[in-house]
Amino acid sequence: MFTQQLSPRRKRKPSAKFLAMNFALIGSLVFSPLTGLAYTLDELNGNKPAAATTNNHKPGDNAKDTKKESPETAKAETKSEVKTETSRIIELLEERVRALEEKISQLTGSSTTSRATTQETAAATTAAAPAAGGFAVSVPTMTPAAATPAAAAATTAAVQDPKPDPNAGILNFFKDVEVSGIVDGYYSYNSNKVDMFTQNRAFDVRHNAFSLQLASIRLERKNSKENPLGFRVDLGVGETTDRIISVSDSSRNDATKHVLQAYASYVAPVGNGLTFDFGKFYTPVGAEVIETKDNFNYSRALLFTYGPYYHSGLRTKYAFNDKVALTGFLINGWDNLFENNVKTGKSGGFQLGLTPSKKFALNQTYLVGKEAPLANVPDVSKRDNVRHVADTVATVYVTDKFTLLGNMVFGSDGDNNGVRGKWQGFAGYFKYAFTNNLAFSPRFEVLRDRDGIRTGTAQSIKDITLTQEFKLKDNFITRVEYRRDFSDKRVFTNSRNVAKDDQNTFIIGVSYFFTTKGQ
Repeated sequence: MFTQQLSPRRKRKPSAKFLAMNFALIGSLVFSPLTGLAYTLDELNGNKPAAATTNNHKPGDNAKDTKKESPETAKAETKSEVKTETSRIIELLEERVRALEEKISQLTGSSTTSRATTQETAAATTAAAPAAGGFAVSVPTMTPAAATPAAAAATTAAVQDPKPDPNAGILNFFKDVEVSGIVDGYYSYNSNKVDMFTQNRAFDVRHNAFSLQLASIRLERKNSKENPLGFRVDLGVGETTDRIISVSDSSRNDATKHVLQAYASYVAPVGNGLTFDFGKFYTPVGAEVIETKDNFNYSRALLFTYGPYYHSGLRTKYAFNDKVALTGFLINGWDNLFENNVKTGKSGGFQLGLTPSKKFALNQTYLVGKEAPLANVPDVSKRDNVRHVADTVATVYVTDKFTLLGNMVFGSDGDNNGVRGKWQGFAGYFKYAFTNNLAFSPRFEVLRDRDGIRTGTAQSIKDITLTQEFKLKDNFITRVEYRRDFSDKRVFTNSRNVAKDDQNTFIIGVSYFFTTKGQ
């Protein structure tokens, strides 16, 4: 008996009719894209019923037919062939779409969407194969409006010329601002049991007391030749804000003493970029800095204590390459927000930075200017009160764990009586990191102030410092320090006001800091 049944949505093998239909599709993309795509997609997805087949075999022949080729095997082979054919058709479609894009571009005189965008759109709109074994094909949709040259040109212009955001410049400027901060405190004990303050110190001055040395926050936008505008503002509270202010600075009792640094920065398009900083900034003199966390030891060296801390004015810097940089200064002297040397002009100087290799760095700084404490005294310009200081800092990175640091300073100054005085000093440091969280840093220095021009007493004063550093976290440092100061004169006292030639201090310092990068 002859039977008739329908195949279960089984796709036919590619035939001459199927191939002809594909060529018709390609032609339709040129003459009528919408009609050709709709018809072909219906055909490919099997929306038209498959033709019926007739099985002309006798009862009992089913086993033999199954042995030759099961329906599952035939279905798999057919599906594989259809996928291969579909891939080929998609490639042809993509070629025709690109040809249409080029044709539209020629007709409208505008640029078309990039090839990458077209491919992303095609990938995003491609449908997944149905669970029943069918497949779906999707191509970029071309609307009638976009198909016209005028509409395509308008669309392209809208993409190329978006409406400008009036606040975009301001937002882009501040999105790169880096915010950072530090909280630094200590406990110090002086073996001389002084009443309150340790002599010949500028930062860790309090005896037998817990103290907030500095809590500060910094806002900074770093600049470059490509982004020329920048700024930096450091605001702080704590003992540091009082200690670094000169007694002659008129802002000593003002709120401005809490402004540690504040300057605007601009990179001029000169060579590699000439940087101008205008405002208040930290001094380039010395091997140490104001923030404790960036030093080898917790207490500051004598050379740093009796040097300048900050300047106000103009700073320019030019880096010839990554090995040589030159910085110039035009400033209001030492530690003055406002000029107090009215009749004597400005101070100036330079710094030459050399980095011949990754293992060695050298900074040579020179500052000069009249630093008369009483600039309003008549005929002060005739008095020998010009201050000179030459400072050299050398760093040797012996290994990744071992660093050597040396600092030499030579200075001279004159008073209003025409008497000149000189001072000189040397400090040697080294730091050895046993691990990333454990380091040992000793320091030895000597300051010879033979005329008492810096310390107030003609003396030779020295210090030996031993500092053990523990990093509980990358941004949390604890330092335990022993320091011995000794002089050839009795410049130290105890609680009974007895003069001594030495003092010993024990310090525990803690520094926490953070940085939030600009986006």
